[in-house]
Amino acid sequence: MVFDLDMIKSVYAAFPKRIAAARKAVGKPLTLTEKILYAHLSKGEASKAYDRGGSYVDFKPDRVAMQDATAQMALLQFMQAGRSQVAVPSTVHCDHLIQAEIGANKDLARAKDKNREVYDFLSSVSNKYGLGFWKPGAGIIHQVVLENYAFPGGMMIGTDSHTPNAGGLGMVAIGVGGADACDVMAGLPWELKFPKLIGVKLTGKLSGWTAAKDVILKVAGILTVKGGTGCIVEYFGEGARSLSATGKGTICNMGAEIGATTSIFGYDEKSEAYLRGTDRSEIADLANGIKEHLTGDGEVYASPEDYFDEIIEINLSELEPHINGPFTPDLAWPISKFAAAVKENNWPQKLEVGLIGSCTNSSYEDISRAASLAAQAVDKKLNAKSEFTITPGSEQVRFTVERDGFLGIFENMGGVVLANACGPCIGQWARHGAEKQEKNSIITSFNRNFAKRADGNPNTHSFVASPEIVTAMAIAGDLTFNPLTDTLTNEEGKQVKLEEPAGMELPTKGFAVEDAGYQAPAEDGSSVEVKVAPDSERLQLLEPFLPWEGTDLKGLKLLIKAKGKCTTDHISMAGPWLRYRGHLDNISNNLLIGAVNYYTEETNKVKNQLDGSYGEVPAVQRQYKLHNIGSVVVGDENYGEGSSREHAAMEPRFLGVRAILVKSFARIHETNLKKQGMLALTFDNPADYDLVQEDDSIDIVGLDHFSPGQSLTVVLNHRDGSKDEIKVNHTYNEGQIKWFQAGSALNLVKENAI
Repeated sequence: MVFDLDMIKSVYAAFPKRIAAARKAVGKPLTLTEKILYAHLSKGEASKAYDRGGSYVDFKPDRVAMQDATAQMALLQFMQAGRSQVAVPSTVHCDHLIQAEIGANKDLARAKDKNREVYDFLSSVSNKYGLGFWKPGAGIIHQVVLENYAFPGGMMIGTDSHTPNAGGLGMVAIGVGGADACDVMAGLPWELKFPKLIGVKLTGKLSGWTAAKDVILKVAGILTVKGGTGCIVEYFGEGARSLSATGKGTICNMGAEIGATTSIFGYDEKSEAYLRGTDRSEIADLANGIKEHLTGDGEVYASPEDYFDEIIEINLSELEPHINGPFTPDLAWPISKFAAAVKENNWPQKLEVGLIGSCTNSSYEDISRAASLAAQAVDKKLNAKSEFTITPGSEQVRFTVERDGFLGIFENMGGVVLANACGPCIGQWARHGAEKQEKNSIITSFNRNFAKRADGNPNTHSFVASPEIVTAMAIAGDLTFNPLTDTLTNEEGKQVKLEEPAGMELPTKGFAVEDAGYQAPAEDGSSVEVKVAPDSERLQLLEPFLPWEGTDLKGLKLLIKAKGKCTTDHISMAGPWLRYRGHLDNISNNLLIGAVNYYTEETNKVKNQLDGSYGEVPAVQRQYKLHNIGSVVVGDENYGEGSSREHAAMEPRFLGVRAILVKSFARIHETNLKKQGMLALTFDNPADYDLVQEDDSIDIVGLDHFSPGQSLTVVLNHRDGSKDEIKVNHTYNEGQIKWFQAGSALNLVKENAI
């Protein structure tokens, strides 16, 4: 048993009383989201919390989960916090640093050798401070969490933007930066602006080719990549109850792609079945004892328009399979219209690779349904026209689907089974030929498809679909193929049609595994030594950031004015840069190298105001730092969209950027900037973005009376001697202003620990 039964018993024991108190405080029936949030309030201020989207509220999460790429920096910060043990159950999962190239066994062996220093660090620091450690090969964090730690009514934070996957089991699970995780592990409350609520009512029932993935693909098309910002999405209705727990997890996982704080489903028979199927009957029994509290009140679902800020309704019986993309996960195409879109937009029709799995779609149900199509291909004498890869989500899933013959079926079709890790989904894919930068198409069952994300090639047109559709398209090798209506020519020259996929939510013989890959921490870690070599290229102990000088910031240089989409992948790329996630100085050499310079339309080329030359973004910023000159980054809408990686906030802070000024922020990134002592500012008038000139010297005025709700002034001093004064806004509360003044949130944590 790796889950924390005593902790869950404690949460459930307090749940009814807390819900009753919250219902009395707000005077209304409660949604499921509100019940869980109110049950985890740090100070019990339910009436204050009901001010949706207005007030920052302190919460006490039940647990913390971290993946290896972000855990390095989070634990390096925690080591400075002055605690001997983590205050809440916490785990580390080694899934991001395994590069896919040849196949599971060889790729995993190579990763263990290549990343030994990092794995040893994470293992030892987990052992010392009381964290559970999941070894490389154990699986992808979100699948492992769903199988072992997620529980209805709980609250978890995780250092990965797809942490909401656990919402499939009725948990409020939210992606955060490492500094937030550090605070919670240090015993401090976790702060969140109380979210608005979007209700998605699902009616009908899925059938045929349509899968749970198509629900979120449809929702992404409705809400776009920022339509869920500041909101929690709650799914309900008869259609919601008909979905498997892992299907619900898929939907919640990809809710990150609409900017949602998290997504959630209520506890029901499918949840209970999954808990029992994954050897957690004790939790199912406990949940059954308070099941009326693990879903929204009846009045809420009877009149949802009175309790949610926005309502979306989807009839699953009428929902078509969708394919989203390219280059953004919210460009949604019903499959009946996709072929025409391919031709009209001149996207590469030939499909080079189909990839299934990842944290989004790697459940037993996903694998079994895709395998049913692979088996048909073999039986109908169809040769897969595209390359095809399979990424199991966990060692438990991999072992079970191998036992049940599914992996063999894929291999018979020509598929390659990759390691139980993120792999191509996050750019950890040594794709041969990608360096040629040729225009091509791939299709995945992953969650993100930003340009260059999978293979580093900006000309790779990446599309997102369900594992079933991906498998069918890989068999056809043609993006204009519609498996619902079209036939294929087999090796005998006959026209054959793929039948609807079929699978099972849970294995009939139960899950099985020989070694799940879990390492429990030492009972007493006081004698465990955590080693970080002074000359390491991978790991570097942190130095505190300097506190605010106490004055307005003047004479700042414009580092870059980013044009258009600027995700965390643009700010701090993944792929080969994952090597340096524990070394702040080295990874800072990727700062904003993917952002498009507004003035030159190029990436990684900005003007150095010291000598008028053009250079790479990190090199120019290092020159400013050498001369003790601060700088400003200017950006467009939804700046920092995507991954939770706090490196995108720590790198500019480390190199001397003082402020990020944009039209709007993605939630996690804005919080990460605040945690690191940065100024995260937004244009009061978005059109003022156009006033910023390439040679500007910038002043930020009003910091001597920096206070919640009060705007600041930015002065743009132009090269010709003219200037523009513009009003800028912020969302800092009093506590967050103290982070800025202290130099970082961690500086305050250390002060309180002394």
